[in-house]
Amino acid sequence: MEDLEDAIWVTIGAEPPGRLDKALSRDVPESAALSRSRLARLIENGHVSRDGAPLTDPRARVAEGDRLRIDVPPPAPTHMTAEDIPLDIAFEDAHLIVVNKPAGMVVHPAPGTPSGTLVNALLGHCGETLSGVGGSARPGIVHRIDKETSGLLVVAKSDAAHHGLAAQFEAHTADRRYLAICHGAPDPADPRLGGMSAARWEDGGVLRIETRLGRHPKDRQRQAVQQSGGRRAVTRARARETFGTPPAAALLECRLETGRTHQIRVHLSHLGFPLAGDPVYGGRRRAPPKSLGAAAEAMDRFERQALHAATLAFVHPVSEERLSFEAPLPEDMTALLGALRASGPA
Repeated sequence: MEDLEDAIWVTIGAEPPGRLDKALSRDVPESAALSRSRLARLIENGHVSRDGAPLTDPRARVAEGDRLRIDVPPPAPTHMTAEDIPLDIAFEDAHLIVVNKPAGMVVHPAPGTPSGTLVNALLGHCGETLSGVGGSARPGIVHRIDKETSGLLVVAKSDAAHHGLAAQFEAHTADRRYLAICHGAPDPADPRLGGMSAARWEDGGVLRIETRLGRHPKDRQRQAVQQSGGRRAVTRARARETFGTPPAAALLECRLETGRTHQIRVHLSHLGFPLAGDPVYGGRRRAPPKSLGAAAEAMDRFERQALHAATLAFVHPVSEERLSFEAPLPEDMTALLGALRASGPA
């Protein structure tokens, strides 16, 4: 690649694929940070040319030695507004930013939440430093956590970071661990779990949960375990502490292999261990006072799903350094744990 008159030049290598889009995807340098979908849009919009003639058909034939010019237009302005909202920043450089999101903050603007989101805050904080991820001047949201879930989230500031991070999340090499407080306590000796196809015990007391997840057939705002269709979802959960006699609550460490919408919440509820405070998947589950004492009321009064994205680790997509971050439990979950510990261990 060479930079000439603000253009990217690509020379097609030996034995090229039969289509322009595939050949470009193979031969454009990684440093250009142009995904296949972005290249396809550039082709369709007339921004790829050969000998001065635009190539607008992704299926156009190319030959070894063809010299193609790619004109990458400046990022289109975003419709989202920048807002002066404080951020709890764990790490930031020219390519990415890691933030500790508070419970109650939506990640991305939507029709019902046009402002006050993490993206609005990022636009206000990053200003002109944001790159044109996907052709739009906006933060590169690589993954999300629910509005009422707190914790760590990484956001791309450059195209190179966006594509590199997205590849790690797609390959499941980014390490994401959550802390959750649930009703009940998973036990390898529980015959009910032994009879469920979704559950399997691994070494170290780790409960592996695998299902298909998709939209609930009657409620489009919810996810549900499906026998067929949906998408494969895998969660691993390990009890750090259990509470009550007999055990009636637990602090779980949950590690995501996949990252589907509401995955931890749906998986734990499916196995009979809904999160404390979960208004969607918790049903009418109530903590037993006989087992938990006064902590039962604290469980029942918890005002959001007790879920926190506590650990996030990945390889920096530009420096290739392994980065790892931890966010302490927020005050509400710390208080709930205190009440449970006061009730006595199982």
